[in-house]
Amino acid sequence: MPFASCRRRTIGAALFALAAALIGFLSSCSSVPRTLVVAPQIPGATLLGNDQCYYCHTNYSRSFQGNVHFRVRADVEKLPGGTSCESCHGPGSLHATAPRDRAGLIFNPRKDPQACYNCHLDVQLQFRLPQHHPVAEGQMNCVQCHDPHGREIFKPSGGLGMARLNEQCSQCHREQARTFVFEHEANREGCVTCHSPHGSMHAKMLTERDSNLCLKCHSQVQQGAGELWIGKVDHKPLLALGSCWSAGCHTAVHGSNFHPKMLY
Repeated sequence: MPFASCRRRTIGAALFALAAALIGFLSSCSSVPRTLVVAPQIPGATLLGNDQCYYCHTNYSRSFQGNVHFRVRADVEKLPGGTSCESCHGPGSLHATAPRDRAGLIFNPRKDPQACYNCHLDVQLQFRLPQHHPVAEGQMNCVQCHDPHGREIFKPSGGLGMARLNEQCSQCHREQARTFVFEHEANREGCVTCHSPHGSMHAKMLTERDSNLCLKCHSQVQQGAGELWIGKVDHKPLLALGSCWSAGCHTAVHGSNFHPKMLY
């Protein structure tokens, strides 16, 4: 009996130690940054630090400290505070000695999105979806929609992303973003209410397929079994003909100058 009791205590202690080791391992993993970023490499070049970049690129340095990319740091010894510029553009020593000869001496994310992909791995995957903006094909670049040095979150005012969503999209999609007499209310929330800007599984880069997208906002409480009432009209037989826009009903999905229900 004492032997069995001792054996149970030994097994219990071993299991406790194993559980503690597992918890410690998981805790250590959770403390590691989600992505380990490696700055672009320029053969033969070394890091200089932000001060050297600011000396020449004053047009960017004025607003860059208010930008989220300013917090991207490559902590390097002998460079107080590290360097954020070279985290995206690569080490700049060769570029500093020959500032006019940019070919191969500095990394330009405008021409190659890989510097953006190093951090934005989820966006890189979205560009591989069937429907996407042609960034991976080299027909567009991230800087066309995002200002990586700006102070605000949207490019029209010199920022990173989509704070003024419709203004940003309207640079290319002018017909869809123009002013309408009868405006689709979703336009007020922004284009990304219905469209995924980087990529989607669905046509037109929609966030939902077919009429499921519309029904997220426009469906009403059923008045009877098997009915689907929208705007005091049972739409169940109409939805069998196709989506809200492809069935020949609400063809002016972005807005209309002639019909309040955007039928044309």
